[in-house]
Amino acid sequence: MINQDVNILAIESSCDETAAAVVRNGREVLSNVIYSQIDLHTIYGGVVPEIASRKHIEKINPVIEAALSEAKMTLDDISAIAVTYGPGLVGALLVGVSAAKAIAWARDIPLVGVHHIEGHICANYIENKELEPPFLCLVASGGHSHLVLVKDYGDYEILGRTHDDAAGEAFDKVARAIGLGYPGGPKIDKEAKNGNEDAIPFPKAKVHGSEFDFSFSGVKSAVLNYLNGCQMKGIEYNRADVAASFQKAVTEVLTEHTINAAKTLGIRNVAIAGGVASNSSLRARMTKACEDNGFEFYHPSPLLCTDNAAMIGCAGYYDYIRGVRSGYDLNGIPGLRLGER
Repeated sequence: MINQDVNILAIESSCDETAAAVVRNGREVLSNVIYSQIDLHTIYGGVVPEIASRKHIEKINPVIEAALSEAKMTLDDISAIAVTYGPGLVGALLVGVSAAKAIAWARDIPLVGVHHIEGHICANYIENKELEPPFLCLVASGGHSHLVLVKDYGDYEILGRTHDDAAGEAFDKVARAIGLGYPGGPKIDKEAKNGNEDAIPFPKAKVHGSEFDFSFSGVKSAVLNYLNGCQMKGIEYNRADVAASFQKAVTEVLTEHTINAAKTLGIRNVAIAGGVASNSSLRARMTKACEDNGFEFYHPSPLLCTDNAAMIGCAGYYDYIRGVRSGYDLNGIPGLRLGER
């Protein structure tokens, strides 16, 4: 039983954000510093792993120092170091893991490796103090589309996953195809507000025999085929209508599968997480669907939907109090599955 405050210094570097945070007792964020590399990667139309890794090396120490300073703490006040060790870009992961191991070894502070998706799920705890397991969580991001039953802290069952593109990946590819550029999710969300979501009936894929799984390559291909058809016929298409219709097809599937899973399992609490969870259409559809079915709906603020270290500090806290510890052989694991260690 822990009778004193637990202060977690958390580090996140799985993709193109260099982030550090100090989190007290799992749900009180004392600092959350994020250095985003979006401007660096925009000209390439997506994240370039080597550039991301080099920028993490440059920024990791200043970001950690800023997080401690903002929290008005030193390493003497830190109970444990939590760090994302997978999944993600291996070079990017190694920067954060190396920094965390160095601090833990030099100051003899416990080290806790955290799963990135677990971090996204735990972001819901930060602003929803009343939320406790069990609940159902849709995790939708650039690299992942998972439907997860959160049985307890650290105990997860994946009910559904994508068979091809993740939702965020599909957003990025379609945004590039219609000339919006990177990052695709926020730009499609903005463009869609000026369009008619019923203008083009893009398909909503279902995976035979796996009712909670996702597939987004079909709708992505349908958009590309529509654009090519317009070009060949010399027809000018409405970009806002394409964005809105595509967004509807994706967010309806995400919502329908989540609600159907909650009904099937008898779960009354539903949450969303990950970068796509900040999409205004998804949030609106999930809000209405949960209200219609009498479910409680939880979601992080947009800042906590993107990659950040506060969510890693929250997840790290619950791992820490359960006795989870990592050794100095902790490594970055790009394909780490939820529930593995």
